Amino acid sequence: MEKKVIEALNSIRPSLQNDGGDIEYLGMEGNIVKVKMHGSCAHCPYQEMTLKNGIQNYLRSYIDDKIEVVNVD
Repeated sequence: MEKKVIEALNSIRPSLQNDGGDIEYLGMEGNIVKVKMHGSCAHCPYQEMTLKNGIQNYLRSYIDDKIEVVNVD
């Protein structure tokens, strides 16, 4: 499952990079995917919405509907 998560995050990265941000995969603990947001994404007021409504929903539809994405500061 970890390989699929990394592939999915890599497919999302160009969109984040186009907006001046980035995402770094830090690891998994069970169904919790730990990431770190960088650049403009790190301080964006919509960061939580991007994580939950964008990235988490994408991973849930692509991999497993129990995945949770958390940003680690």
